Amino acid sequence: MKAAVWYGRKDVRVEDVPEPPAPGPGEVKIKVHWCGICGSDLHEYVAGPIFIPAQAPHPLTGKQAPLILGHEFAGEVVEIGEGVTNVQIGERVSPDACWHCGTCYMCKRNRYSVCEKLAFTGLMVDGAFAEYVNVPAYTLYKLPPEIPSDIGALIEPIAVGIHGIRRGNVLEGDTVAILGAGPIGLVTLQAAKAAGASKVFAIEMAKARKEFAHKLGATAVIDPTETDAVEEVRRLTGGLGVDVAIECIGGEKTASQAVQLVRRGGRAVLVGIFEKPSEIHFNELVFCEKEIVGSLAYYGEFDTAIALLADGRIAGEPLITGRIKLDEIVEKGFEELIAHKESNIKILVSPN
Repeated sequence: MKAAVWYGRKDVRVEDVPEPPAPGPGEVKIKVHWCGICGSDLHEYVAGPIFIPAQAPHPLTGKQAPLILGHEFAGEVVEIGEGVTNVQIGERVSPDACWHCGTCYMCKRNRYSVCEKLAFTGLMVDGAFAEYVNVPAYTLYKLPPEIPSDIGALIEPIAVGIHGIRRGNVLEGDTVAILGAGPIGLVTLQAAKAAGASKVFAIEMAKARKEFAHKLGATAVIDPTETDAVEEVRRLTGGLGVDVAIECIGGEKTASQAVQLVRRGGRAVLVGIFEKPSEIHFNELVFCEKEIVGSLAYYGEFDTAIALLADGRIAGEPLITGRIKLDEIVEKGFEELIAHKESNIKILVSPN
């Protein structure tokens, strides 16, 4: 079968590889319909290895580079391993990307996204930029008939946005600032509105992404190259700042800006993946009793993401800006996102 394999920085090759074997106990084989290019995939392409185990096998999966990328996907169950009872052959699914041990301190508290041996499909084990992929049955969520497979491939990033909102304890009536109107920023914006936020401000400089934020319901879209974003948010909140700011970029300066955006006693949530260290003046936290929390992936938000997509409170179709074939993933996927990142949101890849 064909697959997109990560060998190193700027070295992803579409090549013929063996089809995954018959699934083992507790596993299923999925025929991939669509898989989205995630910001994490792009980070690995441009600056990796970040998550990918390049020097030694991963402690949970036993895998290391070269690895097949891809974790935002939907497809059809084609084989079932021993002991699997939660799905049947022929059912469409959207899998959670997290592989976890189930025995560590955090797993026992159902916070599996911070498992001591956490692995992600397509980063620490072969993923879904391929015709077929094997995953644990515990990762599977069934797609209802009203959600087609291309939209189903968006459930994983939508779950990331919902998790960020929950980590921020966003309550009905709260004000929220979203730093970045890329794929995660835009789903987080919609999740904030679904949670009942009274005002949601998007901070973004790319013209096309600013337009997307407007269309998806941002109260105001603030370009930090045109105005002081912190001062503008304070002006729009009666001098207070927002209750919650969510950083969805992973920029050197945006983490500190997220802290500045929140009111006294407010909370900044870091969702972005950072390639370089950032600086924060901790007096901003001490003097105003602000909080910073991290937010990685999700634990249990897939059901909510599916429900919000199904009833229309989160729109998936506007996020898709490209559909390409697997053979095109480097030129029309990764390189396109690098060259024209500001005009793209989500590019989906079909292996068929």
